Amino acid sequence: IPDGKLTLCSVIRSKGRYTATFTIDVEPTISPKTGKQNAVDANVDHFDTTGGRISLKPESLNPLYEKVRHYQRILARKRCNNSKAIHSKSYQVTRTKLQRTYERITNIQTDLLHKFTTDLYQQYDTIVIEDLDVKKMQMSKRAKNLHRSLFGKFRQMMEYKARKFGKTLIIADRFYPSTQRCSACGFVKTGEDKITLSGNQKHGTRHNEYICYNCGFKDDRDHNAVLNLLALAK
Repeated sequence: IPDGKLTLCSVIRSKGRYTATFTIDVEPTISPKTGKQNAVDANVDHFDTTGGRISLKPESLNPLYEKVRHYQRILARKRCNNSKAIHSKSYQVTRTKLQRTYERITNIQTDLLHKFTTDLYQQYDTIVIEDLDVKKMQMSKRAKNLHRSLFGKFRQMMEYKARKFGKTLIIADRFYPSTQRCSACGFVKTGEDKITLSGNQKHGTRHNEYICYNCGFKDDRDHNAVLNLLALAK
């Protein structure tokens, strides 16, 4: 626990466990200036930057996702067989197991986000991210709410850590066409030329492939989006 003025302490009981949370006022930890800039393109299960890609669904989560599906099937079967099953002890035990599994997944992904965002501010002075409309993002049903909450956590971490480390955060407008814009010539795809989750049927391109129909520039779609966001910092 850092030295500073304690402003809030709360103890929460959830799923049979107690968690103590402390809010402490501390002096900002100003990180050394690097003179570098970066951008982050957020996707459902990964983030892309100029330095590469970080996955939010590491291999270690696969067994936990299988447990989630297993517990959900058990609960659904109990509800179908007996409408009063939700009041039974076995139902509540299984429900608690499901909640704890969700909690483990959330903790692992939150830890990844903390390490990723801190590393960004330690290496770069200015970072550009998108203002995502997560409610309209097309996601699979699998852990949809978990992924949506991650985007909110990511932005929250980026905002408060910018103040903490004395760095600059730029948030691109929600309607900035980072995916459709060519980072080489600035051409923006519209109408039938747009890239969708299934690619582009008119031109026969894949969803992760960017080909500019104006200058012929070719790149990975997410990397092209990173370069477009990075242009906002210059």
